[in-house]
Amino acid sequence: MHAQRRPTRRLRARRYLALLPILLITVVAMVATVARADPRVPPRAPSLAALPAPPVPAPPVPAIGRAWPVGARPEVVCGWEPPAGPYARGHRGVDLAAPPGTAVRAVAAGRVSFAGRVAGRGVVSVELSATGRPPLRTTYEPVRASVRKGDEVAPGQVVGTVEPTGSHCARTCVHWGLLRGGVYLDPLSLLPPWLWRSGPSRLLPVLGVPLP
Repeated sequence: MHAQRRPTRRLRARRYLALLPILLITVVAMVATVARADPRVPPRAPSLAALPAPPVPAPPVPAIGRAWPVGARPEVVCGWEPPAGPYARGHRGVDLAAPPGTAVRAVAAGRVSFAGRVAGRGVVSVELSATGRPPLRTTYEPVRASVRKGDEVAPGQVVGTVEPTGSHCARTCVHWGLLRGGVYLDPLSLLPPWLWRSGPSRLLPVLGVPLP
């Protein structure tokens, strides 16, 4: 019987070279596993394309009001007190003193988005024109509506009258609210400075005609 020949050096080198790719793949896989498990290894920074876009700030409230909701210069019984959170306590609007039967007017041009009853109280809501997306929306309650959903209203146009019941004030008042989407805002910010000036009553300006 012939003695078994030992592999030559060249043959052994070829075998080692054939095993080299397998060893490299194994080492790379082990390093990747350790990097994922080791909290000391910092995570890879996200690319600029993966970063979320910064939030777009909501447009400011324009002073487009041309009339108080009631009267010429009504008494503000309770002012706007923004809540700290969606369900926190606060006053989400402004209460204006007004006796029952007082005419309630739209403060600015818009379209009636709701006119009906909510929890036994009459509510009128007007979506204001050209106030961004989502648009500003004013609400008035308790009001017996004289308009319907979809009606276009002009500044100072009567949308209803104050109801004798349903007010949360000690005396009859109108709760005037302002929202953009689901966020409550200060409705008084709709009024320009000339509406705040004290003095005798004056005629409301005609839309498109400059103030004197």
